[in-house]
Amino acid sequence: MQVVILAGGLGTRLAEQTEVKPKPLVEIGGRPILWHIMKLYAHYGFKEFFIALGYKGEAIKRYFLDYYPLNGNMTVNLTQGQVQVHNSESEDWTVNLIETGLDTLTGGRVKRLQPWLKNQPFMVTYGDGVSNINLKELWAFHRSQGRLATLTAVRPPARFGGIIFEGNLVAKFTEKPQIGEGWINGGFLVLEPGIFDYLEGDQTSLEAEGLERLAEAGQLAAYRHDGFWQCMDTLRDVRLLESLWEGGNPPWKVWD
Repeated sequence: MQVVILAGGLGTRLAEQTEVKPKPLVEIGGRPILWHIMKLYAHYGFKEFFIALGYKGEAIKRYFLDYYPLNGNMTVNLTQGQVQVHNSESEDWTVNLIETGLDTLTGGRVKRLQPWLKNQPFMVTYGDGVSNINLKELWAFHRSQGRLATLTAVRPPARFGGIIFEGNLVAKFTEKPQIGEGWINGGFLVLEPGIFDYLEGDQTSLEAEGLERLAEAGQLAAYRHDGFWQCMDTLRDVRLLESLWEGGNPPWKVWD
């Protein structure tokens, strides 16, 4: 099972950080959010990745080029220019870094990957959202539906906390509930090769055109995920995810 991660957007709502790095490299707990997403997939045995690059794609390439040597001890022979890496901690992943254009929309990025993907189902998600979704259950659900595509429907946290009254007095405040709003597309899609017939070119939006056309054709299933899900659109989101990580038990960390 091949996994596509859309990592080419500008990330304009997170300009405080994305002026110097692409959004998928914004760090949570000292690791890029892209790494957290990939760890989730790898936990369920999905370890072949296709990263659809665009904005500052060279930075993502550099991250993976440096991943092995910078995660271990190193001996540098300055006279001969030789570098030896010792005890490097690495992942058993295959990472394909594919340039899909600076201004290409999400559907266009997936379309550009068609020559790279096997003629079989594959998974797609965005490079800015984490979850504790069970990807094996998602795959089993997709197979049971017999449709061209399955998206993961999530209910994002409410933007504001609540108030509980006792008469005209405030009894207490409630935390922001996870299911405070309606269902939305949370990514973590499973797509059949037939999806490419619904994606016409670079300016095709996966959501506004591809998925909507699939829904009209009765070819889009929805896997409802009631667990944790959080996107990283703003600096507030970054701080929330960082605080959850620092708390020692981040909900999306299902791996050991």
